[in-house]
Amino acid sequence: MSAVEHRYEVRSRDEHYRGRIFDVVTEEVTMPGGGTALRDIVRHVGAVAVVALDDAGQVVLIRQYRHPVGRHLWELPAGLMDVSGEELPAAALRELAEEADLTAARIDVLVDLHSSPGFTNELVRVYLARELADVPANERHERRDEEADLQIVRMDLDEAVGMVLAGEITNASAVAGLLAAARARDTGFSALRRADTPLPR
Repeated sequence: MSAVEHRYEVRSRDEHYRGRIFDVVTEEVTMPGGGTALRDIVRHVGAVAVVALDDAGQVVLIRQYRHPVGRHLWELPAGLMDVSGEELPAAALRELAEEADLTAARIDVLVDLHSSPGFTNELVRVYLARELADVPANERHERRDEEADLQIVRMDLDEAVGMVLAGEITNASAVAGLLAAARARDTGFSALRRADTPLPR
């Protein structure tokens, strides 16, 4: 028999900032024992990321400058769920084309992750893309701002996993996606979920 879980109810909400990508709020929440506590929350639009795995067993990584940490990071092609009405698989394929100049004939769900649930509700869905092809040169996305500085590399999946374990890849969705991709490969891709699987609730 499982214990009855406390129901955390929001008593009040104070919105500090509303933006295109996230909102910042403080909520007063009921706590076990009868009291309440204030919790600062970043409410995020969500994101997708893509492990693009080619026929040779190589994955596509990008190196991009991230100002909050003040340095370049190794990442997966990824982006925000900020296009109204766009389905998650379509967003993943769009980001793959924009950031890596690739299309994929096959896409499956690898893993879902809450990036930092202590303060944000951001949920990232990571896809596995296979059967890759190049976007024609005249149809490629024009990269601006930090993306203009983007580096794209392919490396063996096991080498990328080694970089994760060595602390050289620290982006959360890249860490989760690469480890999940290696596990999926090693189990014959038998546990992948359909691309249109609903997000966890």
